[in-house]
Amino acid sequence: MPPTIRPRRLRATAPMRRLVAETRIHPAQLVLPMFVAEGLSEPRPISSMPGQVQHTLDSAAREVERAIAASVGGIMLFGVPQQKDAVGSGATDPDGILNRATAFLASRFGDATVVQTDLCLDEFTDHGHCGVLHGDGSVDNDATLVRYADMAIAQAEAGSQLLGLSGMMDGQVDHVRAALDAAGHQGTAILGYSAKYASALYGPFREAVDSSLTGDRKTYQQDPANRREGLREALLDLAEGADIVMVKPASLYLDVLADVAAASDVPVWAYQVSGEYAMVEAAAERGWIDRDRLVTESITSIIRAGADTVLTYWAVEQAEWLQTRGIGARS
Repeated sequence: MPPTIRPRRLRATAPMRRLVAETRIHPAQLVLPMFVAEGLSEPRPISSMPGQVQHTLDSAAREVERAIAASVGGIMLFGVPQQKDAVGSGATDPDGILNRATAFLASRFGDATVVQTDLCLDEFTDHGHCGVLHGDGSVDNDATLVRYADMAIAQAEAGSQLLGLSGMMDGQVDHVRAALDAAGHQGTAILGYSAKYASALYGPFREAVDSSLTGDRKTYQQDPANRREGLREALLDLAEGADIVMVKPASLYLDVLADVAAASDVPVWAYQVSGEYAMVEAAAERGWIDRDRLVTESITSIIRAGADTVLTYWAVEQAEWLQTRGIGARS
């Protein structure tokens, strides 16, 4: 007997596949991470992330204009200073590169996009860790919270609309929320990097921010073997008042992302990190994959798993593709 139930009916043509697609990408779901570096006269290419650069203020402004024209949802700024010290002084200096770039871009584009900032000390410390160190070289959680509070106020005063707490210190959301509110910044939102894993996928990012790190961050970022722990961290951030929670990296942690999305009553984001980007670009350069299809497929899979928004280095390119060919994933 021939089959009467034929799922292939709904796959027969491109218009039909588009009509019944369960997951769609919209440009507003994409956030562009950007690196702004001190002391540059022109953008500096990042060799391990083909197509990405460390920006000057002027080139950053041009890229933000492009992102806005493509209807990208927002930008996430990372600062790359020339000088570093043990406590990351540049992170709280109003004239430090991240706060200066934030003020520059927020004053120009803050009404047209969501200007967001990375709140972590790793780019600013000479040891490359995300916090202040004890004498034995371990990260001092509670002393780091004091620095995060000061950093939060500096970023909010510079014009950041959303602070990305990526340091993975215990209690960071609660501590930063209290500091912001006490300083009159009740309207500044907090993105908790809740389930952030100690992943091998961060390698190219270290080049992007000129990281000084030796060793690893396994005492504060999560063990890749642990799924339940990711949900636990997200629930803690929710209890502390996070406005949004994050899973990072994205592609290798879709199970954790789905768990967090099922439990969260606030938006859930995911970060498609530098290594995810670099692997696709490297394979495409060798002709091993269809780059454009895989870019869209990878972002679609992250949204399908439960992400409301994706931080991705392909944000502008993907959004421009959607605008050119009509909103919706490739057929």
